[in-house]
Amino acid sequence: MRVWRAAVPLVAAAAGLLFTTSAVASQGHDLRNDRGRVTDLIAREQQRAAEAQREFSALRATMDAEARAAAAGDARVRAAQAAAAPVSAAAGVSAVHGPGLVVSLDDAPLKPGRPLPRGAGPNDVVVHQQDVQAVVNALWAGGAEAMTIMGERVISTSAVRCVGNTLLLHGRVYSPPFVVAAIGDPQQLRTSLAAERDVQIFQEYVAAYGLGYTVTTKRDLPMPAYTEALALTHAQVAR
Repeated sequence: MRVWRAAVPLVAAAAGLLFTTSAVASQGHDLRNDRGRVTDLIAREQQRAAEAQREFSALRATMDAEARAAAAGDARVRAAQAAAAPVSAAAGVSAVHGPGLVVSLDDAPLKPGRPLPRGAGPNDVVVHQQDVQAVVNALWAGGAEAMTIMGERVISTSAVRCVGNTLLLHGRVYSPPFVVAAIGDPQQLRTSLAAERDVQIFQEYVAAYGLGYTVTTKRDLPMPAYTEALALTHAQVAR
């Protein structure tokens, strides 16, 4: 009993410290409303990112115009541009088009208040990072010459990351369905998709729980150039 009596003041002091800390941190605001402030912060940061992207695009257009003007009067610039042209498409910095496939992956169409399919858990009815990555890997293995994810050109430094059930690519967030397009021989690309074990596993979940998976052949797929900043690790002055 004496132990409990001694513990009561300690518990009361700890509770008082917590209440004081909460009051100081909240500065008179309801901490339960932080969700709204976080949402507003995300919206502001997304707006800032969009403005920065527009500024970058304008600067990139100015730089390209100046490069074209320089090439008109400098043979060295023309030679450098001619040397870069054959590899620009493979690097993803020039627009391309050609035949290929469009692959779409989607969450199962669940309605609010309706139970999950029998035997399924929440993670069984959504598209995961490994599902998108499996499609990307299979398309590259099938000889894809160029690729986009959600309409964004994929380059060697592009990474597929999922946060929850959203896709993070080049600093932008996308919701399903996730669309991957690839230029290449359509039959070879289909064969590679069918042979990829992780794609086969995803199709098993499609059949069991109703996730979305479609593969569409396109006679001519246009793909934009990659226009984000490139993180260069090596450069050499043209002489």
